Amino acid sequence: MYYLLKTEPTVYGFADLQKEQSTIWDGVTNPVAVKNLRNMQKGDKLVIYHTGDEKRAVGTATVESVDATDPKVPKVRIKAGKLISHPVTLAEVKTSDLFDDSPLVRQGRLSVVPLNKEQYEWITGR
Repeated sequence: MYYLLKTEPTVYGFADLQKEQSTIWDGVTNPVAVKNLRNMQKGDKLVIYHTGDEKRAVGTATVESVDATDPKVPKVRIKAGKLISHPVTLAEVKTSDLFDDSPLVRQGRLSVVPLNKEQYEWITGR
């Protein structure tokens, strides 16, 4: 599976993840986003997206482990991947037909967004 994780870069950005190499992804409270975290599995591929002034996908990561023993607060450990060579802005995403029905466009405040393989490759391979 593939997911996009949103974060405010002034709080915890992709550079922080790269420095630490791995982290527990937490602070998620939206029930739909929490469900998406619970559904993650080891090896799932992730896109890290900076919110705020940037509004762009900047890097990749991978799910290392998922501890969903507390269903309200799943603990997902992620491992840093690589910078996206050409960061993709939200404006660019909105111009692609691939995202017409995506929660990324339809539910702008959702912090953990499922992607399909084509969407993931479009974002990371540009």
